Amino acid sequence: MTSETPHILVVDDDDRIRDLLRQYLSENGFVVTVASDAADARTRIGIMEFDLLVLDLMMPGENGLEFADSIRKTNPVPILMLTAMAEPGDRISGLEKGADDYLTKPFEPRELLLRIQSILRRVPPGPSALAEVLLGDSVFVPARGEMLRAGVPIRLTDVEVALLTALSERPGHILSRDELIDVTGADASGRAVDVQVTRLRRKIERNPRVPRYLQTVRGRGYVLKPD
Repeated sequence: MTSETPHILVVDDDDRIRDLLRQYLSENGFVVTVASDAADARTRIGIMEFDLLVLDLMMPGENGLEFADSIRKTNPVPILMLTAMAEPGDRISGLEKGADDYLTKPFEPRELLLRIQSILRRVPPGPSALAEVLLGDSVFVPARGEMLRAGVPIRLTDVEVALLTALSERPGHILSRDELIDVTGADASGRAVDVQVTRLRRKIERNPRVPRYLQTVRGRGYVLKPD
């Protein structure tokens, strides 16, 4: 797993189910990111690392079977597939495409939780991401979305947490403005991301005008370089 707190990506085109699972899984100790379709999920997988995907089978465009088949060729992340189709052949198809488990709709959230926990127990531990990101006299804890300076909490907005989490999960890797827009949900313009970066620098940099940690790569995006 990528951190002490498992990070789950929920991929479903149903807003109600996405919101339900985000709230329920968050309340049960997981970090949760959501995506509305396969394209959205690909973007998030390209930016962040996940411990498990909860993947809807029936989605517009690229469906869950196609997505699972494609992603499994390059990424070993466990997949729990959700579907309204309960025929044995449908379950077999999902497992053949790389799903680790299969749950039919409607389902009890508690059963989903138990299945997720069961899958994660079977996954061998992988390289751990940084539990703490050191930024001078500040420390960011991605699993909790918290930042401390000399032990004192520094308030971060939801967008700032999303921005800093995405950058800290891939330290030294340049993320484009478009990628950061997708992750943070900021207004769809590079300018909106620039504003958020400027505000975040004021909280983590000794001299925001000459950033040491959150750097701009001209024409490409931003990169985080922690201590």
